[in-house]
Amino acid sequence: MPVPQNPFKKALAAGNIQFGCWLGLADPFSAEMMGQAGFDWLVVDGEHGPNDLRSILAQLQVLAATDAHPVVRLPVGETYMLKQVLDVGAQTVLVPMVESADQARQLVRDVTFPPHGDRGVGYALTRASRFATIADYGTTADAQICLLVQVENRKGLAALDDILALDGIDGVFIGPADLAADMGHMGNAEHPDVHTAIMDALARIKAAGKAPGILSTRDGMTNDAIDAGALFVAVGADVLLLGQGARALAAKWQATKA
Repeated sequence: MPVPQNPFKKALAAGNIQFGCWLGLADPFSAEMMGQAGFDWLVVDGEHGPNDLRSILAQLQVLAATDAHPVVRLPVGETYMLKQVLDVGAQTVLVPMVESADQARQLVRDVTFPPHGDRGVGYALTRASRFATIADYGTTADAQICLLVQVENRKGLAALDDILALDGIDGVFIGPADLAADMGHMGNAEHPDVHTAIMDALARIKAAGKAPGILSTRDGMTNDAIDAGALFVAVGADVLLLGQGARALAAKWQATKA
């Protein structure tokens, strides 16, 4: 029996846009709620969310019962971290701050079994193989792993064409906030120079046959990114949704005290 098909990877390969949301609360209860909200994909954020391997596992478990595809973002592209999140069942991973083709090439090896890669062969013990009940896991898993890399500074943009030339990279995510900061425009991803760099990068990614991705909470930039070819588009974050809603509700009723 082969591994289950990765619907997110299939959708990107077919050119079907996928709308997602960030999960930064690091809690399975809220992750399950978000999984039932109607998004195509959700990022379990291990870079800026207070997640560890066990909290990532718990969120993968609850999201398995929803239609939202989980994407696990690591804090950094370390081989052992990729090994662990793949073993606990992630099929799609997002790696931040990729700045060179050599770095991206190693990431491809990290998510690929030997003889073509370096992923450890211990899947009989893992949730990924459904605890050894997927007999063909070792020979079929590679084809369903979706590797997304983040290019989010000037060094990464300079290396973008070399990164795009690599096999095994499914998509490239442009990080607006980090790119804006690196370009000298902290907190202003809509600065004309940053906006131009982002849209140019998305178009180059699409032209290379990879899936372009972005996170944008502003409709103007989101629509521009879609026009430039973005296919996996995050449009919000659970932390922001909760915070904005709570502040608005509190302000509404506090104003009645006046």
